[in-house]
Amino acid sequence: MGDKVTFNISKKNNFSKWYSEILNKAEITDMRYKVKGFVVIRPWGALIIEKMYKFYEQALQRTGHLPSFFPSVIPKENFEKESEHVKGFQPEVFWLDDVKGESKLALRPTSETVFYQMYSLWIRSWRELPLKLYQRANVFRYETKATRPLIRAREFYWIEAHDVFATKKEAEEQVHEDVKMTEAVMHKIFGIPFLPMKRPEWDKFPGAEYTIGSDSILPDGKIIQQPSTHLLGQNFSKAFDIKFKDKKEKENYVWQTCYGPAISRILASVIAMHGDDNGLVLPFLIAPIQAVIIPIYSAKNKRNILQESEKISRLFFQQGISASIDDSEKRPGEKYFYWEMKGVPFRIEIGEKEIKSGTVDVFIRDLKERVKCRIKNLSEDIKNLGAEFDARLVKNADNLFKNSIENCKTKDEIKKALGSKKIARIPFCSVSDGGIKCAEYIEKNLQARVMGTLLKKEKPSASSKCLICGKKACEMIYAGKSY
Repeated sequence: MGDKVTFNISKKNNFSKWYSEILNKAEITDMRYKVKGFVVIRPWGALIIEKMYKFYEQALQRTGHLPSFFPSVIPKENFEKESEHVKGFQPEVFWLDDVKGESKLALRPTSETVFYQMYSLWIRSWRELPLKLYQRANVFRYETKATRPLIRAREFYWIEAHDVFATKKEAEEQVHEDVKMTEAVMHKIFGIPFLPMKRPEWDKFPGAEYTIGSDSILPDGKIIQQPSTHLLGQNFSKAFDIKFKDKKEKENYVWQTCYGPAISRILASVIAMHGDDNGLVLPFLIAPIQAVIIPIYSAKNKRNILQESEKISRLFFQQGISASIDDSEKRPGEKYFYWEMKGVPFRIEIGEKEIKSGTVDVFIRDLKERVKCRIKNLSEDIKNLGAEFDARLVKNADNLFKNSIENCKTKDEIKKALGSKKIARIPFCSVSDGGIKCAEYIEKNLQARVMGTLLKKEKPSASSKCLICGKKACEMIYAGKSY
């Protein structure tokens, strides 16, 4: 086996098969668990997820959020306090009917009604505000569509932040901070570009005043919704009686927001966006192993080369680089293929010749090129190469994403864009004022989802007409095929 061994599955030509194959071969998940929509996350997938959690939790704590853990079950009476919320989530709820001595309980599909019961007990004064808590949690939704591991499931791993403020202005500032957090973590660290979309009224989070969803695209041209942030206004504070006394001792209802990055779903985008026909390509910062050391030895020099490999590994550990030595009995070519398939950013090959010269070959996973590095400078070089590696992944992903958006000037161009696995950018009458029928046309006749308008609203040209009804265009909307 040599460096060029592949799966013989083209990501470009058969993304669905490629995706299923890489989840299995790279040991991300095991889909043989016998309940629809539930999968086992294997150690390699779990290690990636743990690093992703770490970066998101650091970002949340840096912006004043504190961690917490709330129960997984929700009393039915909690769920029913906010009418829009219960109506929106009712079809997706897993109910626990046989818990003796308890009212009917739901497995959480989201945790507003868990957090806010407690917030009504904790918040009394302006001195307790703002309150910004988050938890990492599993949530459960009775998904009725076809499920896909990590992409569309009945259980997924996420973080949810629930924030409380004295004023609407502060709450809206938090919504914008959440979008900036998505940019800083999901885009700049994980390498997943997105469009921050203000959802149409009919597609907002149940119980919210409005929703900003972050939409990415997968290689099959389908939209995948990533972190969403919601201005809840005072809908839940009135339902749960969450009040505070201001500095003048006047009692007011609080203003609230919530934010939900689904880590397992973002992992699906990481796999799909960066991977190639040789397997995974993992960003340096979230790779479980950032550099694998392959000792090349004979029986005569094995001990010496393993000792030198261990020195490098120990030095990496001291410098915060996660590394592993592959001293298995596999042939070198088999090892190369295995670690390329697992997405490890760098491979270091060391034998007697390298020890004598003081230099090693470093194989760079995404470029499939080798560079020579001096052993004494290896830690610093790997860190620098790692920064370049991640910057390259972000740049490549941005170029692909930019090229996946098509400006449309006719209905036929919308169809062509959608058929070409792209997002259609469309002059539109208005998603909030009379444009529902036009949106229904897109969703029913073109089988596409109206994603909404960009958070930073775009104005069409003065002469633009809605491509569906022909009336004056007031805004630009985006539409795409969706999971």
